[in-house]
Amino acid sequence: MCGMGVLPIKTKYKGPAPRYTGPADQPDIIDEAISFFKANVLFRNYEVKGPADRVLIYLTLYISQAINQMVNQSKGGAQKNLFNLAIQNFAVPGDKNFALAGFVSNPANRAEADQIRQYLTQLRQETGDRLIEAVYAFGENEPSKWWMCFSKRKFLNKNL
Repeated sequence: MCGMGVLPIKTKYKGPAPRYTGPADQPDIIDEAISFFKANVLFRNYEVKGPADRVLIYLTLYISQAINQMVNQSKGGAQKNLFNLAIQNFAVPGDKNFALAGFVSNPANRAEADQIRQYLTQLRQETGDRLIEAVYAFGENEPSKWWMCFSKRKFLNKNL
């Protein structure tokens, strides 16, 4: 779909992504994006080797955007902000302001555009939930300073 892989994910949200059925201790693409975020965000270039890399790039950019929503927020405030961020109107492939226009192809038709929007929304919702747990692992009152130090970093010099 638009050159992005529709990968199975561990999720409670409805959407076009298939449910992950592998071993529970194996990471899905969202787990990988969160665990490799700190290393990936330092790159200015990223070699795309396949459809899964495009999803990883999108998730890394989304995590950067999400971290900016958590600055100076309690866990509850961050959850509210990330829920709103996940479902707000956002650019998808084919839109002129889509940040990854050079990495993904435009949808072939309106149905594919709707499907990619649903898929990206599902990824954004699940990523937000898991990111909250990582960033607030040591307390609910303030985010981890170790995560917040990446709030000013830009991955590939792009923003979603």
